[in-house]
Amino acid sequence: MTEKTAVVVGVDGSEHSLRALEWALGVAHHLEAPLTVAHVRSEALQLGSARISSLGPAPTIPDTVLDALADRIGAKTEGLDVRYDSLDGSVVDALTGAARDARLLVVGSRGRGGFKSLLLGSTSRTLAASAPCPVVVVPHEARAASLEGGAGAGRVLLGLHVEETPDEVVDFAFEAARRRGVSLEVVTAYPVPPSPALLIGAPAPALQVPPPLPDETPEVVESTTRHQDERLRPFTDRYPGVEVVRTVTPVDAAGRLVEDSQEAGLVVVGRHRRHRVETLLVGSVAHAVLHHAACPVAVVPPVDRP
Repeated sequence: MTEKTAVVVGVDGSEHSLRALEWALGVAHHLEAPLTVAHVRSEALQLGSARISSLGPAPTIPDTVLDALADRIGAKTEGLDVRYDSLDGSVVDALTGAARDARLLVVGSRGRGGFKSLLLGSTSRTLAASAPCPVVVVPHEARAASLEGGAGAGRVLLGLHVEETPDEVVDFAFEAARRRGVSLEVVTAYPVPPSPALLIGAPAPALQVPPPLPDETPEVVESTTRHQDERLRPFTDRYPGVEVVRTVTPVDAAGRLVEDSQEAGLVVVGRHRRHRVETLLVGSVAHAVLHHAACPVAVVPPVDRP
């Protein structure tokens, strides 16, 4: 098996992809990993190249996007093994192929196309749900966070479902925190029983009042905290230098992760395993975090085991 060492970043020249490129540069430097800057040529350029090639030998058409980016980041790549790849095909298929043996695939929240009001583009969403390696989506408004050490880089957040989150997702979060030299906040949600007012028929409209919020059940909080501790113990033993902040929250883990992302450097969430319909889903928590987090979000796929 090929060792997965390279960091791949998808670019299209947009401001979103430039932020992703800056983030990927920082990670590649810190990991001392090769960096591949990948650009999928436009359909018009691909079609034009094919027509020219059909007429016989012709000079290679330069990729102006990659040329411009190479000039822009040249001084920042000193000491890095950087490769610039001009790709053909659909954006998703081409970047998926480029990331097949990658350590990370980094993309911006959206590209040049689509509606400006969208917080997450369809390409980023699809890659987060289907790429063969962890995908980091860097939002447009993100701070320049990376895996560089120091508290200034911002802590790592992990959304943990004690029964469903695969080990590789937890390990990714611990390793990211270790490399940064920052703390890891682990967020786990616990169920809140419905109010009795919701279990009976609604009264006449004139008598309706907002139902009281159910009290937190100490036993449920205690049980969730205990299960979270048990789930994390192998990783805290493996990463004794990582400070872990344990958080349990009622029902809405996504909301807590989004709120805390304002002061974080990276949010780590898992991706669902392959379903019978042969699709991969990121899940409701990952979906919400990808759309609303204020810092980069890493979506880590499960490892297919026989």
